[in-house]
Amino acid sequence: MTKRTGPTNYQLQQLIVELQAKAVTSRFWKRIMEDVARSTRQRRIVNIYTLDKVAQDGETIIVPGKVLSVGNISKKVNVAALNFSTEAKLKINQAKGRTLSIQELIKENPQGKNVRIIG
Repeated sequence: MTKRTGPTNYQLQQLIVELQAKAVTSRFWKRIMEDVARSTRQRRIVNIYTLDKVAQDGETIIVPGKVLSVGNISKKVNVAALNFSTEAKLKINQAKGRTLSIQELIKENPQGKNVRIIG
């Protein structure tokens, strides 16, 4: 009997398949696919204060992991991530930013241009 590897979440498996198709032509999406395919313990966790410290106003950021609500954000940024805590979503939206899923970002920006990876 072989040991099962990789994510067991069906939506995450579908995202990885979608990213594999994009990874053929784009190194950016290949990097995101590799990070998303990691085990849960190795995925990135980013707090709001980190986004505020690193991001510029009006920038699009992708976090291949989870965004948590520690700290405050004062900049208008678009953030795409696998998961958001409910308070993190609220804080980003109150700062006039947007929260996106990675699938939504793929549809809006298929080339991955002007998107920065944080985490």
